[in-house]
Amino acid sequence: MTFNDFHYDPPTTPWLDVIYKDKDMVVFNKPAGILSVPGRDVERHDSLYTRLLEKHPNSHTVHRLDLATSGVIIFALRKDAERALKIQFQERETKKVYYARVFGHVQNKTGSIDVPLIKDKDNPPRHKIDHENGKACKTFYEVVSYGEKSTLLKLMPVTGRTHQLRLHTMAMGHPILGDDFYALPEALALSSRLLLHASKISIKHPYKKEIVHFESKVPFIDALPGQ
Repeated sequence: MTFNDFHYDPPTTPWLDVIYKDKDMVVFNKPAGILSVPGRDVERHDSLYTRLLEKHPNSHTVHRLDLATSGVIIFALRKDAERALKIQFQERETKKVYYARVFGHVQNKTGSIDVPLIKDKDNPPRHKIDHENGKACKTFYEVVSYGEKSTLLKLMPVTGRTHQLRLHTMAMGHPILGDDFYALPEALALSSRLLLHASKISIKHPYKKEIVHFESKVPFIDALPGQ
């Protein structure tokens, strides 16, 4: 299935799940199945950002989560806040924690994945591993628990490349369950959604200049039957 074949039907309840809000920024708990920003065609116009603009027309994007990924996402409500927050993401000053349920049992309890990635121009919006031309990226991981056919991983990306966690776990030989881009059929069949969740993020507040932490509960923390 290609992205253009995908029927886009984003969840509407709640319309926006607010974790935190002040005059500088707003933090949402993004559900799986909705775009962070609008797509190019009218059928994919609905997104978190589109919904935010209805109430805050001067808001700005800071970073993104994949359509299929759930969890913590931040938007700026003022231009000065946007600049301050984006610099932190660009300079890798933010601390992010994701959780993923991957196929099979990961043997090493801790480790890192350092595999360069590049856009797959023949299969957009997919990316691919490319050791010659790819951009460097790194992810640390820890095993949290084992299911019957899966492992729950804590993932701590150093960089923030598109599809980094999906491709890095695949490079380990353990694709994320429900990943319709990169998982083999058996791993895809074990979940109706991509089991990847942005659980925690720590940043410096753009006005107060103190470190603030935001967190969202992992919806798949327990193994499903048969996993």
